[in-house]
Amino acid sequence: MANQVRPMGDTRYIASKIESKRDPELEKQCCEFIEFHTGEKVNAYDDLKNGVILCKLVNTFSPGAVKKCEASSAVFKQRANLEAFINGCKIFGLKDQEVFQVNDLFEGKNLPQFTQCIIALARYAQSQPGYNGPMLGPKQSEENVREFTQDQLDAGKHMIGLQMGSNKGASQAGGDFGRPRQVHQEFK
Repeated sequence: MANQVRPMGDTRYIASKIESKRDPELEKQCCEFIEFHTGEKVNAYDDLKNGVILCKLVNTFSPGAVKKCEASSAVFKQRANLEAFINGCKIFGLKDQEVFQVNDLFEGKNLPQFTQCIIALARYAQSQPGYNGPMLGPKQSEENVREFTQDQLDAGKHMIGLQMGSNKGASQAGGDFGRPRQVHQEFK
């Protein structure tokens, strides 16, 4: 935006901290991931601000997640497209912590959060059966359910956990910590 003032004080510190989290290589990989699944050319995040390509991306993985997406130069429609993308991501399975806010991308307030959203979307997509696209980010963790018998559970009750530590036979018997605290009342 042309009318924004430069950040000062704490705002400048926060903006510089957010900017330091950006990773150009990771952003490039995200753009390549989006290009692969949408067939649209993406040079930078500025190409994604109108939300059309992003809506197409989420519909690739979850058909019908975004029902209405309009290509328009009107700011409110572009922001509505980004909101639709965010809601489509949530329908696909992303949690609230994994998505971004519209201003994070539209005004460039927190681009690392947008990058993390694309990585989370890729992680969920990669866990789908039959996925054949590029790998982006870590693999989605899988549930590891363990079944214990009652005998195993009972045996564990009598074990001392390593977190409890040991005092190696030391005790506080005869411990002298010096003189007790002297409390004097002042009389006026």
